Amino acid sequence: METKPALQLRVFNLNCWAIRYASKLREERIKMIGDFLSQEHYDLVLLQEIWSERDYFRLKERLSSSHPFSHLFKSGVIGSGLCAFSRYAILDTFLYCYSLNGYPYMIQHGDWFCGKSVGLLILNIRDMVCNVYVTHLHAEYSREKDRYLPHRVLQAWELGQFIRHTSKGADVLIIAGDMNMHPGDLGMRLLREWTGLHDAFVETERFEGSQDGCTLLPNNCYSSQKELEPFPHGIRIDYILYKGLSKFRVRCKYLTTTKGTAPGKTIPYSDHEAVMATLVVEKQGQAEGPPVKAEELNPQLVDTVNEARTEMRVGLHTAESQRYSSGRMAVLGLLLLLLQGGMSLLSFLGSEVGHTFPKFSFYVLAFLAFAVLLVSTIVYVFHTIEVRLLQGTEAQMRLAVQVLQEKLSCG
Repeated sequence: METKPALQLRVFNLNCWAIRYASKLREERIKMIGDFLSQEHYDLVLLQEIWSERDYFRLKERLSSSHPFSHLFKSGVIGSGLCAFSRYAILDTFLYCYSLNGYPYMIQHGDWFCGKSVGLLILNIRDMVCNVYVTHLHAEYSREKDRYLPHRVLQAWELGQFIRHTSKGADVLIIAGDMNMHPGDLGMRLLREWTGLHDAFVETERFEGSQDGCTLLPNNCYSSQKELEPFPHGIRIDYILYKGLSKFRVRCKYLTTTKGTAPGKTIPYSDHEAVMATLVVEKQGQAEGPPVKAEELNPQLVDTVNEARTEMRVGLHTAESQRYSSGRMAVLGLLLLLLQGGMSLLSFLGSEVGHTFPKFSFYVLAFLAFAVLLVSTIVYVFHTIEVRLLQGTEAQMRLAVQVLQEKLSCG
């Protein structure tokens, strides 16, 4: 029987930094990205931070001949920012929004309004089912005082769970996106070990690009120099991950990144560097029985999941403290309203004897009391939901540790 030649898949991943009215030279950079992609003919193009549907449709029009299939994932107040373009037909799509994604009152960060998510596309390539995932996790903002670390670890866990539960019928998995995590960070280790995914940069046969594969570079004119000050060569937070299932083996033949200013231009494509991988998919011999998941026999995985459980408990303690504080403020607002009610009664009685309470002061105090009660109640409800979700995630991790320990003891 003649063996089919190995399949080569060229994958392009980029956080485009296309925030309408905020990102510098957004329209010009979107045009540059579209021109580049139309010439290079990547099989899969996975983009983040395409916040404007107008930018998506511009790219779709520009890539209509080279990438006839595309999809924009919509979620949140301003959208997920995730979209994909493909040379192969997209058979199905699904979007999962992470259950925790920052705080609505942290308006200056904006992650809560974006609806950070993971998008799934199912492709059929040469009778091979390929699950493609594109995602964007919560930003870090401060390495020293990272108040969002529990949320990002929870997102990494949910991403891993989503991949595990949606990939059972797939032959090949490809995951790309802005993870907002360094390679050695807890969330990244948890994701790789829990799913058995391979990091294209670590396992590539040939690499060309920025030092250490960094995707946020100090020499990029759009990068935050202050945030990158402790990292003179930059940081790597954008990834292409992959895995072969059933009878298929995947390896990374070639990986490259952009290095700041785009070729022939005076500006870069984005504040992030693009990651481009050439993956080779080969069909192996007939599988003998159900495959053993190597990641489930990794003793280090137990320690990693336990470390993630500790982070969930840290986040839980913080959430409970914030819930308690907002609850106290809500009670204070209620007491102020009751006081206002008493004052209005005195004002009414006083009108009988000529001692009327000033109406303007009454209305101002009543408004302030109601505002305190309303805002504090909303924040209390939000942190109550956060507590429940952190508790639920920690319980999932605890069960996973128990199952892993049983398998290790039996193995």
